[in-house]
Amino acid sequence: MKSSHTSSLEIRAAVITVSTSRSKDTDISGGIIRELLEKAGAGISYYTVVPDKVDQIQEVLHFALTRSNCLIFCGGTGLTRDDCTIEAITPFIQKRIDGFGELFRWMSYQEIGTAAILSRALAGVIGESVVFCIPGSPAAARLAVDDLIIPECAHILSHARK
Repeated sequence: MKSSHTSSLEIRAAVITVSTSRSKDTDISGGIIRELLEKAGAGISYYTVVPDKVDQIQEVLHFALTRSNCLIFCGGTGLTRDDCTIEAITPFIQKRIDGFGELFRWMSYQEIGTAAILSRALAGVIGESVVFCIPGSPAAARLAVDDLIIPECAHILSHARK
C-alpha cells in the first residue's frame, strides 16, 4: 500500500483481534481488515486473536512491533468491564493521533447515531510504527480501514520516520 505522500513506503500490517469469544475461524472483522489491506496493496505480516487481557495484548503489541509498521487492534475499545485494549496500548503510545478517534466517532455518528460516543477508538505512534485501536464490529472495521487507515497510513508513517 502506497500513497501519493510516499511513493516507496511499504506497509507491513499486523491485524490483532481482541476477543475472548472469537477465534481465527470466527473472526469476521479481522478477515475484513486483512482483505481490505491486501486489496490496497499492504502486506499482512502478522495476524492473531488475543483475549481481553492487558498482559497478553501488550505481549502481542511488542511482538507485532518487531514485524510490522502498521498495527490494527480490533475490539476491546468499548466500555464493558472486559474492554481493555485502550488501557493495554496507551502506555506505549509516544504520539497520539487524536484526530483519528475524533473523525472515526464523527463518521460513526453518521451511520449509527449517538451510540458512536461509546467508542474509544484511538491511534498513535510507537517508534516508527503506527497503532490503531478500533471497535470490533464488522461495520466499524470496514469504516476505520477503508475510510481512514488506508488513505492515511503511509502519510502517518512518513512523519513517524522523520
